Amino acid sequence: MKAIKYILFLLLILIIGFSIYIAVQPNSFEVERSRTINAPVEVVYNTIIDFKNWEVWNSWKEKKPEIQITLAEKTNGIGGSYSWEDEDSIGKMETIDTEKNKYIAQTMQFDEFPTSNVYWKFTSNEDGSTTVKRSINGEDLPFVFKAYTTLMGGMEKLIGPYYERDFELLDQEIQKDMKRYSINVEGVTRHSGGFYLYNTTSCKMSDFKEKMTEMFPKIGGYALANNIRMAGAPFVIYHKWDEVNDAVMFSCAIPTTSKMTTNESEILTGQLESFKAVKTILNGNYENLKEAWEKTMAYIESNNLETDETGPMIEAYLTDVTSHPNPADWITEIYIAIK
Repeated sequence: MKAIKYILFLLLILIIGFSIYIAVQPNSFEVERSRTINAPVEVVYNTIIDFKNWEVWNSWKEKKPEIQITLAEKTNGIGGSYSWEDEDSIGKMETIDTEKNKYIAQTMQFDEFPTSNVYWKFTSNEDGSTTVKRSINGEDLPFVFKAYTTLMGGMEKLIGPYYERDFELLDQEIQKDMKRYSINVEGVTRHSGGFYLYNTTSCKMSDFKEKMTEMFPKIGGYALANNIRMAGAPFVIYHKWDEVNDAVMFSCAIPTTSKMTTNESEILTGQLESFKAVKTILNGNYENLKEAWEKTMAYIESNNLETDETGPMIEAYLTDVTSHPNPADWITEIYIAIK
């Protein structure tokens, strides 16, 4: 009997001691993680700001597939929210403030515990990547909450690994999305032709992209300085493509509404006559253009068509990449003249 009293007394001391230990623990917490993602800041921000995108990179959902996620009518921007429920808990996340490509502020309600604050910060790096910082903090923590988190090893242990896994899944999803593309050979059509400004050069194939980035701004700058309106998307006309000798000759051009007279030797004027062509549309990164050209040539061959060796071979770039940073959104049209 006396031994039982000692055991009960010892348990009472342990309970009191534990209670005192819990009581003196901080009434607030903060957990923070960051990751650098090889993608433009606009792409990363647009993925995170819309809760419709969250489920595929939600590590809580990955660990507990039975979680039921409900999207609100509004999921994007301030006021956007979603909620979740499983056999153990319910919760809700809502966006309360944001500045595009800079930060996102959110609140998270978990069961009956006090609301926590979630904050995302986006930093665009010189190499084109984006550093994302995600933090969560809470205050006025109740005794029961502090006891639970203490027994589980603290908030760093409870939340940190999930945030790290979220970033891994987010990175994977963004890389996957940016590589998304499709090629559609639409078949025989007629290109309307028209007037255009252009400049021409020849170079090694490895220097093609660099030359393009030099040439298009010169034409665009000339048009802007002389109040010349563009009549459509900028395009490249290929005059020669010689893989054996690693040489390409091409013109960078912008369409105009009428024939122009230029006063610069490097900026010339031209006119495309309407021509019959096979048209292909690439939705996706320009790195897939080679495959698009190959499929177009295969279509010509399989349909017993014949290319017009004296006719144009054109790539038209319909998308302004400065306003659409995700390569998956870029649209390119290919026209190969046929007889």
